[in-house]
Formats: sequence, C-alpha cells, structure tokens
Amino acid sequence: MCLTLPPVGGGSPHEGVPGAGLIPLEGRLLHTPSTTRRGLRRAAAAAVSAAALVAGVFAAAAPATAATGQSGSSAAVHVKRLCATPANVHQMACLALARTDVTQPAALRANAVSPLATPSGYGPSNLKSAYALPANGGAGATVAIVDAQDDPNAESDLAAYRTQYGLSACTTANGCFKKVNQTGGTSYPTADSGWAGEISLDLDMVSAVAPAAHIILVEATSANMSDLGTAVNEAVALGAKYVSNSYGGSEDSTDTSSDSSYFNHPGVAITVSAGDSAYGAEYPAASKYVTSVGGTSLSTASNSRGWTESVWSTSSTEGTGSGCSAYDAKPTWQTDTGCSKRTISDVSAVADPATGVAVYDSYGASGWQVYGGTSASSPIIASVYADAGTPGASDYPAKYPYQHTTALNDVTSGSNGSCSPSYLCTAGVGYDGPTGLGTPNGLTAFTAGTGTGGNTVTVTGPGNQSGTVGTAVSLQISASDSGSSTLTYSASGLPAGLSINSSTGLISGTPTTAGTSSVTVTATDATGASGSASFSWTIATSGGGGGCTAAQLLGNPGFETGSASPWTASSGVIDNSSSEAAHSGSWKAWLDGYGSTHTDTLSQSVTVPAGCTTATLTFWLHIDTAETTTSTAYDTLKVQATSGGTTTTLATYSNLNKGTGYTQRSFSLSSYVGQTVTLKFTGVEDSSLQTSFVIDDTAINVS
Repeated sequence: MCLTLPPVGGGSPHEGVPGAGLIPLEGRLLHTPSTTRRGLRRAAAAAVSAAALVAGVFAAAAPATAATGQSGSSAAVHVKRLCATPANVHQMACLALARTDVTQPAALRANAVSPLATPSGYGPSNLKSAYALPANGGAGATVAIVDAQDDPNAESDLAAYRTQYGLSACTTANGCFKKVNQTGGTSYPTADSGWAGEISLDLDMVSAVAPAAHIILVEATSANMSDLGTAVNEAVALGAKYVSNSYGGSEDSTDTSSDSSYFNHPGVAITVSAGDSAYGAEYPAASKYVTSVGGTSLSTASNSRGWTESVWSTSSTEGTGSGCSAYDAKPTWQTDTGCSKRTISDVSAVADPATGVAVYDSYGASGWQVYGGTSASSPIIASVYADAGTPGASDYPAKYPYQHTTALNDVTSGSNGSCSPSYLCTAGVGYDGPTGLGTPNGLTAFTAGTGTGGNTVTVTGPGNQSGTVGTAVSLQISASDSGSSTLTYSASGLPAGLSINSSTGLISGTPTTAGTSSVTVTATDATGASGSASFSWTIATSGGGGGCTAAQLLGNPGFETGSASPWTASSGVIDNSSSEAAHSGSWKAWLDGYGSTHTDTLSQSVTVPAGCTTATLTFWLHIDTAETTTSTAYDTLKVQATSGGTTTTLATYSNLNKGTGYTQRSFSLSSYVGQTVTLKFTGVEDSSLQTSFVIDDTAINVS
C-alpha cells in the first residue's frame, strides 16, 4: 500500500479568491456599476451571500490514503499528482503522476545528459519495441500538444531528452518545434510547475514515438475548458493533424456544446486521456469526436511479443478511467451495448507509474523523472496516428481502430473497479472499457481503411501536393496488404491531366487546369479488402502563379462607408461612436459590450481565385472588458470560415484576451483557393459584465 500525496504544483484551488472591494457572485467578481455601451450596468446585489461563498471557496479536501488494489492491480509505488484536483465545473486537471521513490543514476543526477547512464523508466526503444513502431516515425507530420499554463523550460528540457536518447534536434531554430499561446501568439500564460511537468511528459512521448514529427506546444491561459478548447482550435488552425490532450474533469450538461466548439475537427486525430481516478467517466475523453485513451501496466515477458499488459489499477481511486458518458452520444463506429451513450475508452497504452516512462523536467523538478498516468498514453497514441499517415480529410480517426480490431494487442486481464456490465471495468477478449480495443501493434489500426476476408489494406497518405500547369508530375502511392495480396489502385478527384497506374499506384501526367482538388486514392486487394488516403492537390498557373492578380478581396474592409454592405451584420455593429476608438478612420465593427445576454455577428463571403496560391486573413482586434476574472472565459468572439458546408473555427477570443489597444491577427486561408468562403465573427456575451470585441481594418490578401 502507498500513500497518495496531496496535489502539488498544479495551482491552488483557491486562486481567484475575492479581494477587497469586490462582491463574489457565482464565482464572478462584480465591480460597482460603471457605464456600458447601452447605459449603466446593473449593480451587483449579492453582498449578503458573499461570506458564505468565500467560506465555500476556502473549504479544502484532506489527503486520502490509497485503498487496497483492484483485481489485476499494479504494484503500489509512491506517487504525487502534478496538478490540483479541479475546484469548479468546466475546470480541468492534468493527469500526470510523478514517482517520488525513484533515485536516478549518479551520472544523471549531476548532468542532464550522460552517455554513461540510462534514465529510469521506459525510453523510446522500449516503447517502439512494445508497440511494434517504426524507428523514425512521424516524418512530414505535425503533432500538437495542448496544455494549460506555461513551461518556461519546455524547449531546453525537450533538447535534453532528445540528446540523451540520440534523437535528432527539434528546436525553434530548425523549424521542428513551435510554442504558442492559445491564440497563436508568443505572450505566454503564467508559469506553473505542475503543468510544466505535464508538458515535459507530453513532448517527450511525442519525441519517443514519432521522433521525425514536428511539434507544436499550445499553452492555454488557464485550465478552464473554454481556454483549453480554444487552444485545441488554435492547434488545428496551425496545421496539426494530431492533437493530444492529457487532461480531464467532471462531465456536465454543457459538454455537447464543447464538442461542437472545440473537438469537431474532421481529418484530425484528437486523443484524450481517459482519467487517473479508476472507474468513472471524464470529459473531454467522453467526446464522441475524440479517441479516448485508457492506460495499461506494461512489463517485459518471455512470450513471442516480448511484452505483456494488463489494466492499470493501483487502488479504488487510482487507475485508468473508463465508463459510460452521461451526455455524449455514442459514435456510429462504437457498437457495445452496455452504454446507451459514449463508452470510454477506445484504445490504450502504458500509463501505470509502476511501469512508467522516463521524462526530463527541470521546471519545479530536478531533471530526470519517472512519470505515469493516462497523460502518458494520450500523446503516445497521438504519435502513433502521426506515424500511420495523414487521416482522411472527412474522417474522424477515432473510428480507425474499430475498422482493424485484429491489428491491436488485446489486453485481457485486470480491472479498475466494480461495474455492470463487467466489461466496462474489467478487461476481457475483445472490447472493454479500461483498455478499449487494445494497445498498438504496429500502425495498421490507426490508418484509414476497412478490411474484409481477413485482410487489411493500408494506404500511406502522401501529404498535400502542389504543382504548376504545364509541368509534369510523378507521385508514387505506397500501400500494403496484411495478406500479401496483389493490390489494384484507383483515384478520384485528380487534377485534370493526371492519372493513376492501376497496377503500380504511380500518379503521373501534366496538369492542364489551375485549382485545388480533393484527391482520394484507394487500394483494393483480390479479396475485396480496401484502404484509402485523402489529400489536397493545388495546381497553380504557369509562370509561378501568373494569372493570379495580387488583391485584397473584402469589401468595405474598414467599414468607412458607414453601413455594413457587403458585410452582413447585427444591428448596431457598424459604429462610429467615440466610446470605442476605431483603429483607423472613424468607423469600426463593435460586437457586444452590452453587459447583458447578447449575440452579435458579422460576416462576408468572397471567392478566392483558383490561380492564386496564397490567401491570408488579417484584422485588427481590440478587446475591452469589465470582467475581472483571470481564469474564466465568460464572453467570447469566434472567428470562423465556412466553405462547402464545412465550418472551421480559426480562433476563439474572450474577456481573458483583453488589452489596452488593437492587435493584428492573421490566419492562412490558402486551403480555400478556388472556393467561395464565408468569413464570420460571432460575439457572445453572458448576462452581466460587458465585454466589447472591436474589429477594424480587415483584409483577405491573395497572391
């Protein structure tokens, strides 16, 4: 038996305790009345309940002692949680556990890197061996890590890990590593030692499993779902096709709204940790759009695989999460009958701290550590997806393992609690809650494609392509068949002038027409099993983009006509009052600012010429707010692009992004070349405390 230590390093659950002169109301801080856009704000009238609320904020939970382990539980070791238990609804905690009973070799206690010693915990070669992964996976892929708060040492710690294990450098300077805040900027949130440990764990697992991938670290302003969700959207907007989320919190009735706002990204593999508190559902692991990742205990064995796994379960309160969602609908590819709604998990990987992974963390820790928790398994699985190739453009990659159920290591022993039906908490042959369909056994289960007749066909996505009218192209498509059957190739959506050789899979020809095509390549074997990969192919006119006249596409970009057209705007949005200054000229678009429940919209549709290769949206944004919170996004501005019925959220801003002046924002719209795209701003304000989102000098520049 071991002692479960109280949460450390994850930020105090009492942050944001009301200060002098402020009145707490439902977790909010209300100032005395001040002028808003439409007159005087309501005065806060909840002083009578302030004392009771403050008392509730200061109520603290006592440390708990771990109970006897469940059936199949792992060896008890001494650990601490890196992040505090969430204090409020919509607040998340990281799911990393740190061993406190491990002494590293002397050479690594004295130096970050030493060829004379090996860190305790599983390293890259162990994970590749256990899960049959390629030596240098992830080439051409970008994996994003979403966490809260800042790790000031993220890049230097990443360098120490990769150097120790002989991995290639991944730095800002060589373009492999990028660190941004939740809106893509470089003004980072407050540093936090607990979340810094989580960040180190995540970055190191990507390095171990997909060492050739590029990595984006997106740091959310706080551990609130709204900020973390905004960071997920930013990761996708920056081009990541694989996004890992190693955090969780309690479910609530707003989760389905969060699904739509943050996790509905077709063509992107989004992984989420299932939780570290044993049997029970957490969000966002319960989202129907994500791959929910459970945890195992991983040990070497004398079998043909060389490894064995069981459900990670240390005690009745510590182990992998699993169970039924109370709110999220069951995705179509999940067919178990024990839950009427979403079942957690889909797949799993090592998470037991007793069989934990090596991590280098110097911010609040002393260097080499052994970490566990489903915080380890989520980035491992995201990186396996990256090794496997680009997801289909319209796919939810969570379905891929369900298309290849025999291509995983089935975990059949262990339990993380008591439940009915038993498969929701007890491992067995086939699907179960704690480990899902199993752990990786190569890449097939994480690749698009379905199999019949016992065979599985895997097509490796080549990534997005580009070319020029009149210039010959040649692209070899690679595919494999589990039954070594001969493959026949076909393709849909190829640019005019190109064709695929049905026997070899070689795409060749000379493009004749400029534009962007959505291409799907399919390989089929003699049994009828098939697999596919989707990608885009942009053809520019000859002469390096000739035929595209550099231009700015938006009409009335600075609103100086004094009316909306050709914009479509809510009443009162186009404004020239002196209460909020324009960035230039006299007019601007002012969304919200009423201090009451309100929604404003502003939109315009443009066609991006097919002959162009680059399209960039820019606008100047000023955010003014009466909100005083530093952790909760009460009022939001969503920036979205819609084309062909598909809406992409480019960014979400909130009262937390307030500033004294205007800041220019920029987003690539190059993926919309040859299409009509609708740009839309949506400002949503809650019932009190105004937030104004002021937009000016917009542009969509093409070339």
